[in-house]
Amino acid sequence: MIKTINKNLNVIESMLYFWQATKEKEKVGENYLVTLSEYDEMKLLYSDDFDAESVRKSLSAISNREMLNGGTQKERQFWNNNMWMMEDMDYMRMMVDPLKKLNLDTLIESINSKKDIAQEEIEVVFIPANKEEYIIKGNKLVINFFKVTPDLMDEEKTTIEGKNLIEYIEEKILENF
Repeated sequence: MIKTINKNLNVIESMLYFWQATKEKEKVGENYLVTLSEYDEMKLLYSDDFDAESVRKSLSAISNREMLNGGTQKERQFWNNNMWMMEDMDYMRMMVDPLKKLNLDTLIESINSKKDIAQEEIEVVFIPANKEEYIIKGNKLVINFFKVTPDLMDEEKTTIEGKNLIEYIEEKILENF
């Protein structure tokens, strides 16, 4: 039975600084990028072809206003997605704002009435990922921030893959836990 569902925006909060500073042509230091790449939340994304060095290298290229030379497909996708955030900072904020306001407590009763889930605590982690829509690691539902889609006509409506954000999270918890 689920007792708590926590939201984790640690990486997104750090990326907000990176995107804003880089957009304003400030140099983001390598130490910041290394620290960001070593976040436990980012480690949930890592694989044989995408790791902490991939994150550091991609973000460093962006901060230095360079193309990402070479690199794996996932590194190029990560570079491209982060460049996209800086192209339209208003749209990026429209993606972040609903996440900051997101109250997952409303899901506990609904999920518990539909399924007996072994975990008492689930953490919903938003990170800037590659092509993955979501990842399950232990008691964590890791959602690709780049898949969050705000409605340009209705700021109260936010979706992922065409589904309402809160319904999407509930569905993924019910399917995977």
